[in-house]
Amino acid sequence: MKPNPIKFGTDGWRAVIDEDFTVDNVRYCAQGVADYLKKSRLAERGIIIGYDTRRKSEDFAAAAAEVLAGNNIKVHLTPAPTPTPVISYGVLAKKAAGAVIITASHNPAEWNGFKYKDENGWSASDEITSKIVDFISKSYAAGRVERLSLAEAKKKALVMMSDLAPEYFEQINRLIDIDGLRRASLKVVVDPMYGAGIGYLKRILAGGATEVLEIHSERNPTFHGIHPEPILPHLNELSATVKKHKADVGLAMDGDADRMGIIDEKGNFLNQLQVFALLCLYLLEVRGERGPIIKTLTTTGMTYRLGEIFGVPVHETAVGFKYIAPLMRSENAIIGGEESGGYGFRGHVLERDGILANLYFLDFMVRTGKSPSALLDYLFSRVGPHHYRRVDIKFPEKERQAIIGRVKNSPPDSIDNVKVARLDTTDGFRFILADNSWLLIRFSGTEPLLRIYAETDSPERAERLLEIGKKIAGV
Repeated sequence: MKPNPIKFGTDGWRAVIDEDFTVDNVRYCAQGVADYLKKSRLAERGIIIGYDTRRKSEDFAAAAAEVLAGNNIKVHLTPAPTPTPVISYGVLAKKAAGAVIITASHNPAEWNGFKYKDENGWSASDEITSKIVDFISKSYAAGRVERLSLAEAKKKALVMMSDLAPEYFEQINRLIDIDGLRRASLKVVVDPMYGAGIGYLKRILAGGATEVLEIHSERNPTFHGIHPEPILPHLNELSATVKKHKADVGLAMDGDADRMGIIDEKGNFLNQLQVFALLCLYLLEVRGERGPIIKTLTTTGMTYRLGEIFGVPVHETAVGFKYIAPLMRSENAIIGGEESGGYGFRGHVLERDGILANLYFLDFMVRTGKSPSALLDYLFSRVGPHHYRRVDIKFPEKERQAIIGRVKNSPPDSIDNVKVARLDTTDGFRFILADNSWLLIRFSGTEPLLRIYAETDSPERAERLLEIGKKIAGV
């Protein structure tokens, strides 16, 4: 028997469809979850299973449902591709033990994934996933999977088809003035990137003076060749559509709609760090909320300046919402965010929600009367200019240790003629400079990529820092 290929990373297990990501391996994953739930005495609460628009996603979800039902655990199975935040909120609405989501989020089309959300609806902790992985390994080694056919499971009421959207829409209406957005007479272009978010923003905003045009709104498991991550260059068509229709804003979501992206009224992309800082400003200044801000180490230093202005603390974590969510709860934080474009909010399930984040951004525009570009100018007037860049570099896995060695053994004392004030190795190697600029070199937790990040006071300098980062890593 070949070695167990199932390894959980930053947010579950991801692999290439029909290579390692097979129905059999999904069944082993589901058996591991079933064993964990039974051992943890959570099984009687049942579980939610949902999926995205990728190839075979509904088949993988059905396979997982058969296994959970075969272990006598009740399953709420979504009847159609469903956004991850809708499924996450569904865990709370149904008081379920957790959720399995078949999705590879923003990964290319040939990938799929197995995410597990805990009873809070957020990404499971390392402690939980290590237990699940241990159960998966035992199931894999023994070739043991308990199954009940989907038809039989439905007949026994162990699998119920559950549309989670209505309860999610009720929650959204509690959090934001949807009628105000509908009356705003804005022209909005929405790009769900052929993903699970298709139709959601359009449905929420329909019925008033606001006009919504949706592109990439049909299911296409190949994503029509685009990478379903809401950053450039994948949003070029959204940008062109905004300009063509003279729209007020472009709103994007990734493949499972837990991340978001913004195109301004001129067709320019607002990067993830800018958007996170803008959402913080919106909550603090427009909504008058107070409480800590939680950020990953890859996210903007603008949050520290906002914390000073509004008198709120800022806490930093390693990359991954599994680190952000518990801290958001313990600190009663108003927002948590990461560089990937995933943001979570107080009063909601403490997980990334690209739908709600887009609606909050739209509300920021409506309540201030400012365009996206004007909002960014206003932000910079409060915190000073901040410019961010990231480059992703594919590398042979055999080079990983050599790259780590080069960075670890020869850290520079200065970068771009500015002293390195501190080296942070919480997650990768982050060089924090004396002028508060920073350069980070780390490996992706979800893809075979080396990522180099920089934030500083000009676009040109950000590019220089990336080039210096490449030299430090020897790539």
